[in-house]
Amino acid sequence: MIQIGIIGASGRMGAQLLEVITASEQAELCAAITHKSSAAVGEDIGLYHGGREAGVKVSDDLSDAASRADVLIDFSLPAALADNLAAACQHETPMVVCTTGLDQQQSSDLEAAAQKIPLLYAANTSLGVNLLLDLVRTASRALGKGCDIEILEAHHTAKRDAPSGTALALGQAAAEGRGQAFTEVAEYQRNQQDQLHQPGSIGFATLRAGDIVGEHTVYLVLGSERLELTHRVAQRKTFAEGALNAALWLSSKNRGFYTMKHVLGLDE
Repeated sequence: MIQIGIIGASGRMGAQLLEVITASEQAELCAAITHKSSAAVGEDIGLYHGGREAGVKVSDDLSDAASRADVLIDFSLPAALADNLAAACQHETPMVVCTTGLDQQQSSDLEAAAQKIPLLYAANTSLGVNLLLDLVRTASRALGKGCDIEILEAHHTAKRDAPSGTALALGQAAAEGRGQAFTEVAEYQRNQQDQLHQPGSIGFATLRAGDIVGEHTVYLVLGSERLELTHRVAQRKTFAEGALNAALWLSSKNRGFYTMKHVLGLDE
């Protein structure tokens, strides 16, 4: 049984991960980590989330979790990433990072950690989204720079980062498809009256409403025809299942930087 430690255990995804790990025949939970000020510290993780006793108490001792886990799964906030990576590197523990909203320095920190441990970064762990990334890359390459590309994403009102990490990944895939530098063509200010549309740009629009789990649509418009590529998720459990599959896959890998493309064999 692969021993899994959850970072961000007191959050929504912590609850979903607990459910899928408990049901797994290949993994079991050995640690549940949250921040020091959380009301969950000291509580049984199962009882805290309103379920059965899980036999694992929520803790803020990250080093202890990293020393006991075969793989860490991180669904915490970006501000905690540096400490999480440091603990994983100290104990040479493979780590699946699912935290979104990372800045350039934090992205560089991931690359640096991957020189020491097996590290998999996934802004979205669902099978469908990772297939969508390939479809967007292919469509963008085929339609070229004359195609207008706009990305619309929708999530629940508690989501902190916008655009979502998945939307940004889709934009990067589109830019790669037609040989562009993403940072040079990404446009986040479509609502400004004096902001004219620039040919070849990739625009983003964000919706935050209710309890929408996650929806992404990429519009590729060429003249009078339009291609829409859409992915919708109805349950957060989808992401937890993907994260656990990634952790199981990563547990046997050597140090290096991996993505869901590697897990799904889409890198070949």
